[in-house]
Amino acid sequence: MTTNRLLRLRKFGQSVWLDYIRRDLIDSGELERLIRDDGLAGVTSNPAIFAKAIANGHEYEAPIRELARHGLPVAAQYEALALGDVMRAADLFRPLYEETQGGDGFVSFEVSPHLAHDTGATITEAQRLWAAIGRPNVMIKVPATREGLPAIRFLAAAGVNVNVTLLFSVARYREVAEAWMQGLEDRALAGAPLGRVTSVASFFLSRIDTLVDSRLDKLGTGEAQALRGQAAVASARLAYQEFQSIGAQARWQALAREGARAQRLLWASTGAKDPAYHDLKYVEPLIGGETVNTLTPETLAAYRDHGDPAARLADCAEAARSLPAALCALGINLDEIASQLEDEGIRKFVEPYDRLLVRLGANLF
Repeated sequence: MTTNRLLRLRKFGQSVWLDYIRRDLIDSGELERLIRDDGLAGVTSNPAIFAKAIANGHEYEAPIRELARHGLPVAAQYEALALGDVMRAADLFRPLYEETQGGDGFVSFEVSPHLAHDTGATITEAQRLWAAIGRPNVMIKVPATREGLPAIRFLAAAGVNVNVTLLFSVARYREVAEAWMQGLEDRALAGAPLGRVTSVASFFLSRIDTLVDSRLDKLGTGEAQALRGQAAVASARLAYQEFQSIGAQARWQALAREGARAQRLLWASTGAKDPAYHDLKYVEPLIGGETVNTLTPETLAAYRDHGDPAARLADCAEAARSLPAALCALGINLDEIASQLEDEGIRKFVEPYDRLLVRLGANLF
């Protein structure tokens, strides 16, 4: 048996992706090493990750000056830099994509965060990016907003791989899964193949606990304190129960017979933000079949060092089902929490993205 804890996660049907991308990670050979030695099976990115990488990475300075010399608009400069990294990373993962017959080896890139509430513009942008990148092992990230749902359906029918991002509630996950299935059904009716159209639904975790815990702390009662740190993992387990229920339905099985792949749940925002919590709080309890966990470099290193590989995602099912009602009795509604987190999540992508464009426009590199 391998002693690498990350590699042992394969036994339980979970893929590990990296929630980070930067040009020097590729240039140095570190990304290739992570794929080879740790079984890394994908990379996720977002506007905040790219904004930080480009703003702080010296390796981008010469390309930025060259792009500016050619008079490219600042948004086009950003896209050229980011897509260059995405393409190179996707090429490194391409052998894994082929080996798994399209099951893994994906790199994700997000549509502009300004489009989160514009269905038509999201569809147009996603199709343009999909064509521009030109790799089958790329996913276009689309927020799980109300306006994002019809875009998800359209893109599935069009054969675009989608990483549905900024998911914070089980209710919205159901809607996302429905939109994806409808898109696949539309595609099947058109006579198009389903086998290489792939999606993940990215459920954000630590942000849920951060907000719920702050509400519990304000209540200050013993009953409230007893529920701290439980909301995120319970929500993830409830979402996984929904995933399993969908997979058992005749409707999904009919799609599967046509070659459709399950839309896996992806655990995102898995770094513990509260220092009182274990550093693998959002990793170890959520190991289960047909899932993905995307980890920051720090959490990846922590799991490699002291992770405990074991299937735990189906544990504590009854406790997970009872938690929403227990929180509601204290005046905390998880759907309202999710709505606030969705709005905050969009802002957390818009603000660094806009700051980066200002810097590019001012030639501050």
